[in-house]
Amino acid sequence: MKALTFIAVFQVLLTAFSLQADEGLPNVVLIVAEDLGYGDLACYGATKVNTPNIDQLAARGRKFTDAHSASAASSPSRYAVLTGEYPFRRELWAPARNDAALLIDAEQATLATLFQAKGYATAFIGNWQLGFGEGGHDWSELLKSGPQQLGFDYFFGLPIGNSVSPFVYVENEQIVAADPADPLVYLGPKGGKAATPLTPIAPEAGKRSNNEFGGAVQAHAHYKDYEVGTRLTQQANDWIERSTSGQERQPFFLYYSTVQIHHPYTPAPQFRGSSEAGLYGDVIHELDWIVGQLLAQLESQGVLEDTLIILTSDNGPMFSVVGQEAFKQGHDSRGELLGYKFSAWEGGHRVPFIASWPGKIVPGTQSDQLLCTLDLFASFAALTDQTNVAPDSINMLPALLEDPEHPLRDHLLIAARQEGQLALRTGKWAYLPFQGGAGFKGRKPGQNNFAGPPAVAYSGRKNSDIQNGRIRKDAPPAQLYELETDLSQSTNLYHEHPDVVKQLVSQLSEYKVVK
Repeated sequence: MKALTFIAVFQVLLTAFSLQADEGLPNVVLIVAEDLGYGDLACYGATKVNTPNIDQLAARGRKFTDAHSASAASSPSRYAVLTGEYPFRRELWAPARNDAALLIDAEQATLATLFQAKGYATAFIGNWQLGFGEGGHDWSELLKSGPQQLGFDYFFGLPIGNSVSPFVYVENEQIVAADPADPLVYLGPKGGKAATPLTPIAPEAGKRSNNEFGGAVQAHAHYKDYEVGTRLTQQANDWIERSTSGQERQPFFLYYSTVQIHHPYTPAPQFRGSSEAGLYGDVIHELDWIVGQLLAQLESQGVLEDTLIILTSDNGPMFSVVGQEAFKQGHDSRGELLGYKFSAWEGGHRVPFIASWPGKIVPGTQSDQLLCTLDLFASFAALTDQTNVAPDSINMLPALLEDPEHPLRDHLLIAARQEGQLALRTGKWAYLPFQGGAGFKGRKPGQNNFAGPPAVAYSGRKNSDIQNGRIRKDAPPAQLYELETDLSQSTNLYHEHPDVVKQLVSQLSEYKVVK
């Protein structure tokens, strides 16, 4: 096991903006999209897609321009959201495999246990990606040690995601449409002829990974790629209806983790051809529809005015084959940023973040406060008048409800996909103690994992360290960018500001992973 050395970040707890107990507690709906880029929404500048429901959410609330995921990869980022802890502290760098044990200790505080402590009903709908079981699990048995062991009263969703097997739904601890006489059997990475055939998808939608499971024919057939978005949304709305029924309604916390806009790109038929950005844009339209459906359900149940809604993403976008086609049509999922998913460049982790709460958040406002999705823990602790037990998490509630004069977070660490590679953000500076973005390794257009310097050159972006799609031989050993004037990270100032580099190297060394 690797050891970690660090100085924990503490904060003043329970600020003056904490709600008083007698004011009542709001419902909370947290929507975490998958691979939603900084440039994927109309309210963030996209022109080839229409996102009226998300735009309305921003118009009713506050849009943040400097929000980040704690990691540029999905499972580590999701760990941070739930726990308020940097994922590198638990040596989490990459997406979880389908045989992964539960990545969060069952005794560890989570967003769900935080809300449960205040009498909330809690549910997780959607893409889990955080493992099951202690030390692994037998897929033929109930999936114990999962979301329900971390504080969620109800779970319905995908165990891994829409591109990795098993392609089945799970409800609480049971595989949906399971047949005891035909259990799900893990075959291993190669799968082979014994793997259960999957429902077909169009070639242009992109590839799923090979099915690594046999058996459970009914459960596999129950999972239909083109219905995942509508199915999960129906489950979410049904749960909202159940939670708002009865004479003594308790507040609720819904965490909806969408599969949009991850590959394969399989929007429901009504969204096909609806955008000017191909299948990639069509899936964004489906995401916007999902948000609209949730808003409509909250309104129909009479609770919209009493609900804090937050929409964000688990990391930046992937420059997949379908994403490349969208780029050719004029849609740049990164916006003006550099880099993609898995990358330490801004495009890998700077994400949309929108918060709406009628009567509490001033509508139509924008904030440039530096925040991270791991700050949700401390913010929700303050919201519910509880002690924050996650030292990496900073209470951002004042940034939602007021307009703080000074930054609430003075620095932030970002984990790229590669193990041990941490980037540091302090004020206007971004420091990467390595060359390149540390992202995907694809080097040619037409590859699903196309990224890095070749993708920078292909997309027409400029970076002083890159020439003809390669890192220059005379490039500095590390990178320093001044983001206030160079958000696209075009110019590496490593040699121009040695004093700043020295300061940031020292600060980053406090968190260095010791191998």
